[in-house]
Order: sequence, then C-alpha cells, then structure tokens
Amino acid sequence: MRVLIAVIITLVAFSTVFPQETPLTQAEFVKMLYTLQKDPAERGRIVEALRKRGIAFEVTDGIRSFTRTKAGNDEELRRALDEAGRRRLDPQSSQLPSVKESSDLLERARTNTMAAVGDMPDFVVKQLIQRAMAYAGTNTYRTLDRLVVGVSYRSTGEEDYRLLSINGVTQTDPKPQSSYSQAGGTSSTGEFVNVLATIFNPENEAKFQVLDTDQIDMRKTVVYEFAVAQDKARQRVTAGTLSTDQAITGMHGKIWVDRDTARVLRIESEATDLPPGFIVTAARRIIDYGWVTINGEKYLLPSRSDVRLTSRSDGKLFDTRNTILFKDYQKYGTDVVITDDDVKEEAAPQ
Repeated sequence: MRVLIAVIITLVAFSTVFPQETPLTQAEFVKMLYTLQKDPAERGRIVEALRKRGIAFEVTDGIRSFTRTKAGNDEELRRALDEAGRRRLDPQSSQLPSVKESSDLLERARTNTMAAVGDMPDFVVKQLIQRAMAYAGTNTYRTLDRLVVGVSYRSTGEEDYRLLSINGVTQTDPKPQSSYSQAGGTSSTGEFVNVLATIFNPENEAKFQVLDTDQIDMRKTVVYEFAVAQDKARQRVTAGTLSTDQAITGMHGKIWVDRDTARVLRIESEATDLPPGFIVTAARRIIDYGWVTINGEKYLLPSRSDVRLTSRSDGKLFDTRNTILFKDYQKYGTDVVITDDDVKEEAAPQ
C-alpha cells in the first residue's frame, strides 16, 4: 500500500479567548481520568478543561504516570497537562497571544517559511524507517520491518529514494525511485518541503484558530488549528495502482509556531473527506523539525515523522505506522553510508 500525502493551505487568523473558570483540582482531574476509561468522549472534555480552566495542583511524575495509565499514552492530553502545569507556575509567559499578536506571528511564519523554501539546498539524508501494524484502535503495534532509505533532495523539489536495506540486509545496486514503495506496505514522501510550503501557500484559503501554547525542546510555541477544504488541499492518498485506489482529500490539523523565530517546529495533520468505502479510512501524519547543518549553513528540516493509516482488510480494520528518523543530512552527492546503529533492532513503537 503506497500513501503520498501533500498539503496546500493559506492564512486566516482567529483568536480564542478562554473565559476565566475555577482551575481543576487534582481530585477533579483524577475523577475525569477514571471516567475516561468508561467513556472515550471524556478525552476531549479533559483536554478542553486543562486548556480553558488550567490546574490548581503540581504536575508530578506520579500524576504523569497515572495519566499515561488511564489515557493510554495520549499525546495531546499529555501536552495539555504539561502546558497547564507551566501556565500555573508562569501564567504570563504561557498566555495566549492577542488577535493581533497571533495574526502577526502567522504572517511572520508564512514569510519565513516561504523564504526558507526558496533558499533550500540540495542535500542527501538517511531515513531510518520502522514499520508496524496493530488491530485498529488497540495501539499494540507489532514491528513488521525496518528499512534504511537514502534520499536525495534537489532545490527544484525533486526527491529520489533509494532502498538501501531491509531488516539489516543490504540491497544490491538500489535504483533511485520516486518513493520507497518497492518495499511494499505503507510509504510516504514530501516531508522536506511540500507540507510546509503548501500550508503557507496564499492561494488555498485555510482557516487558522489559536488553540493553545506549548513547549518543544524548551522553545515556547503557539499552537494553531488549521483546516483546508478538499478542493484546495488536493491531498492524494493512494492505496493501489488503479484510479479507484486513489482518493483526493482535504486536511485539518495543528501547527506549532516558535514565538521567537516564527518557524514551524511541528505539524500534525489528518486527511478529511475520505470517500465512503475507500480501503483507507484514516490517514494521519506528524512531522517534527530541527536545525541541521549542511555545507556550513543551518536549515530547519524534518527530524522525525510518524505516518499512520487505518485501512480495511478482510472485513477488519488495521492500523499501520511508519516511524521515520532523519539522520546525517549532508551536501548533495555525498555517499549515504549504512552504520551498525542504523540497522539495530529497536523496540516496537509506542
């Protein structure tokens, strides 16, 4: 199954003003977590309460561990709890920006991103890909295989993929391809420039709304929700070789924008408008970005990606997950060398 994810979005800013309410007590929070096990819809109410009301208790390791146990390692809930804890200790630095501030920050992010896209170098990088599968909704992933893929990127937007290794076995004379789909199973492309560039393309009328504040690698960020219609996003999800195996979808998700540099440090996106009866029922992707040095210059490029699909097979639903680490960015033309660390056995993704 091959999945190509592309995004096209533009810029409209809104601001959310949270009403003042009494902060959650620890007893209230714990009670909500117990309710979550019986009613999954409680998850959204917990996250909203953390963001709108805040908390009146310290976020200890014990509280974090209890939350993981009851919420099943839910990352959004974890992030909301951690930020509520930071906001309790330092309300000023974690407050949401005003309407003008949020609009200005988004405009700066658009300007900086498009300038960076235009200044992108040619480079090569290794992708270390661990692919796993689980019954849908169980989150009990079983590792299927581990791939090492060499990617060559040109500033013109061309991406060439060479499948170098499968489960530690070196592939003989791998040829450049448009993806690593020759390995079978789930694949993805376009993490380097396409996603960010299309998010900030001013032709596609995305709507943005301030959601929360957060921290990524000690950097203070503002989190925005975004949504873009199907006819503007034109995101392609491919599940086979026939035209009926393809779907053009819309997209919604979240971006994390650094408050100081106005650069996007994280994207979470999900396909919308998947047609009824299509083999793929959900397509999601997370991309984390980090600073790397290529030929003596610094660039903000993907450090990790997490691609997840839910699909039908023999009347059952399955989740697949590709966890991708981007390693050893180098100037274009450099040989991609596999090391022992690249092919070592790793634990199944959580």
